[in-house]
Amino acid sequence: MVIYGINPVVEALRAGRVLKVRVADRDDRRLSDLLRLAADHGVPVEQVPRDILTHSSGRGVHQGVVAELRATREWSVEELVHEAKGVPLLVVLDGVEDPHNVGAILRSVDASGAHGLVRQTRRAAPLSGVAAKTSAGALARARVADVVNIARALDELKAAGVWTVGLDAAASTPYDRVDLTLPTALVLGAEGQGLRRLVRDRCDVLASIPISGAVESLNVSVAAGVVLFEALRQRRAKAGATT
Repeated sequence: MVIYGINPVVEALRAGRVLKVRVADRDDRRLSDLLRLAADHGVPVEQVPRDILTHSSGRGVHQGVVAELRATREWSVEELVHEAKGVPLLVVLDGVEDPHNVGAILRSVDASGAHGLVRQTRRAAPLSGVAAKTSAGALARARVADVVNIARALDELKAAGVWTVGLDAAASTPYDRVDLTLPTALVLGAEGQGLRRLVRDRCDVLASIPISGAVESLNVSVAAGVVLFEALRQRRAKAGATT
């Protein structure tokens, strides 16, 4: 896997996932700090012409650095649940194929302290390049379970005691009326299409984010962030009430 951009590469170095770094000439303090970090971790650095980085990054905004990553650990749905520190909070993506959205969702997963992401291998954005850049480095630490069938994954989650909450703009229950202090998996559908019927029917509850303005719905990554931080708010409030 190849990622690019200063922040994603720095986070991947900190996570111990980088095999090699390639850089082009650039007078930048942050890039100098990155190279020192690579040296501290014993990661080889190769200086190359800028056009090689442009090609390697698929013409992405590489900021003068590209890194090759070692393969990530493969997680199962069951492992995401049982290895969560605290009450499990997961995100399930049903056909979200835009790498910008996937990267932004991974950033919210990391920032909210959620415990992992489940996605379908056949209809999913690649976890590299654009997704890594948009995640601002969260991809390097992400726990991701790739599954063949999302509906079956929801059955696995239920068997493990996890409450499945599907986000659906047409649902009558507002998201902040759902108890997110329970072991929870937030299920989000594809851009425009939303949850597929079979996946929607598998969810324990459907919830919506009330919209006050003229737009009909929120971007899937924004919706994920809104509900993840509501889960964090509820959990902190519950912890404060019991201390």
